[in-house]
Amino acid sequence: MREVRLSDYTIAADYVFDRIPEGRITVNTINAYSWVMADKDPLFRKALVESDYLLPDGIAVVWAARFLRGEKINKIAGADLHRMVLETLNREGGKCFYLGASERTLSLIRTRLSREYPNVRVETYSPPFKATFSPEDNQEMIDRVNRFAPDALFVGMTAPKQEKWIVENHANLNAHITCGIGAVFDFYAGTKNRPPQWMINLGLEWFGRLISDPKRLWRRYIIYNPVFVWKILKLKRRS
Repeated sequence: MREVRLSDYTIAADYVFDRIPEGRITVNTINAYSWVMADKDPLFRKALVESDYLLPDGIAVVWAARFLRGEKINKIAGADLHRMVLETLNREGGKCFYLGASERTLSLIRTRLSREYPNVRVETYSPPFKATFSPEDNQEMIDRVNRFAPDALFVGMTAPKQEKWIVENHANLNAHITCGIGAVFDFYAGTKNRPPQWMINLGLEWFGRLISDPKRLWRRYIIYNPVFVWKILKLKRRS
């Protein structure tokens, strides 16, 4: 697997998940928004830096790799990671756990997954919707995951909450691979639509998401994307 170093981050450029690991690993994604947010949030930055595999989930990171390192890499979205993991689990008869989202969303996920990946056993849990979990909340989540002992744990609490939860609790989780995949829960459940493939192929997934949910995402793309470009230009000048 090719690795590309961008500032403090090691990007897994050609990541493929095709077997269940024997140990325990974490896989997260990075995009322009999370890069900028991490500069202001030390725990979030730690979560990204300490990921066993950090995937380039955004055309901005793909551009940065070419601009800073002359490396041509492909975007690997959380949805791509999710699909790779499920295909592997289905082939090997594995188990997965979805932690996050509403019970309605999780119910839709279970229904679709049982149809598309019949060899995968699945369990889910919708934690309390609050900004900060109590120690009791965290222990309940850990206990539920560990009782099921999944091969894959998908955490969907949106960034940066999910990545910070993973880095703080990973050592206590009995799962072979733990992934922070945020919006993928809604995409897979069908409660939100991922932009069409032609937009993804053109590097315009961010724009498709923006026009589908401008009230929630305008700041992420209109403000954070230019800030990211500015930060990358500063890195280029220093090098």
